[in-house]
Amino acid sequence: MDNKRRPMKSLLLAGLLGLGVAGIAALTPGSPAVAQSAGSAGAMPMPEFTIYHLEGRRSERLVWLMEELGLPYNLAFERGNLGASMAAIRAINPTMPVAPTVTYGDQVLVESGAIIEMILARHGEGRLVPPLDSPDFATHLLWIHYSEGSLASRAIADYRVWQIQPPTQRSPLVDSQQVVQYAENFLMENPWFGGAEFSAADIMMLFPLNFALQLNIVDADLFPQVAAWMEKVQARPAYQRMLAKARPDGMVGSLPALPAHAPSGPRNP
Repeated sequence: MDNKRRPMKSLLLAGLLGLGVAGIAALTPGSPAVAQSAGSAGAMPMPEFTIYHLEGRRSERLVWLMEELGLPYNLAFERGNLGASMAAIRAINPTMPVAPTVTYGDQVLVESGAIIEMILARHGEGRLVPPLDSPDFATHLLWIHYSEGSLASRAIADYRVWQIQPPTQRSPLVDSQQVVQYAENFLMENPWFGGAEFSAADIMMLFPLNFALQLNIVDADLFPQVAAWMEKVQARPAYQRMLAKARPDGMVGSLPALPAHAPSGPRNP
């Protein structure tokens, strides 16, 4: 199918947003994602769910989640045009225009981690979450929140500091190397951030680890376990489907990699 003319559930919605047919992709009955969840019972009914998306941004997490779960969703973005995609987000959420913004029934929601936890609690039927009585449940939650609270926040801060004044020594305050090393240590003993099994924690962790390694914020050679894990998660069929739908032309408007990562020597107190 031509990605520039994707099917949609509501032409009216697309027209109101100024996106046109190219801006909305809908998974409709009979599509692989809906077929995977056909016949399931026990979950709450899934309301109309639209992900307002920017290519290569955190909204990819939600597309990946829905592909893993086989739940129906609409995907709204203007292919290759971040400005037009942001205009659609502002039309829906003028006071907090971020990606992802989603409509879930008549609610407008932000924060990818919170949306993921809500979808799993209401519609996941136990998938992508370790059992409550498993030791993995605690670390699963740890990594869901660590992804943004510790890892992304430090990596973004280091990236911005480097652009202002390239560091001459390992940061004693922010220190992206420390937070990536913590992830590396966990993966030395566990195959997934979900513990024994892949979980939504792995979905959350990929974005900031990609950011830290691919933008040269840290020395990727120091983290072989992270590199192996990244290769493994990106080979998942649901992740590949996400790429085809949410990033059909690759990264759009990506940040430039740093010319050199911060020094990785001993950390000064």
